[in-house]
Amino acid sequence: MANALVSIQILPTTPGGASVLPYVDRAIDIIKESGVPYRVAPLETTMEGELGNLLAIVQRMSEAMAEMGCPSVISQVKIYYNPEIGASMGRLLEKYPDGQ
Repeated sequence: MANALVSIQILPTTPGGASVLPYVDRAIDIIKESGVPYRVAPLETTMEGELGNLLAIVQRMSEAMAEMGCPSVISQVKIYYNPEIGASMGRLLEKYPDGQ
């Protein structure tokens, strides 16, 4: 069972002031490739899994931004950690099945 939820908003400084959308898309692709459950929202993406694994994904996202030519990146991260009963997006959102 997953023990953490990590939400991340990644804010890359793009070369020449380019749109951040391709960079954000790459960051989301890294999450997809990891195989962890995730949910994309307008201002952040939430992942579910083991805390160490999720933090490694955050690191890979930052490294990918550098590889794409970003001189810097800010990642705003929120962590919900519950090693005793686990962490689940489904459990936290069960009252809001349609996201409302």
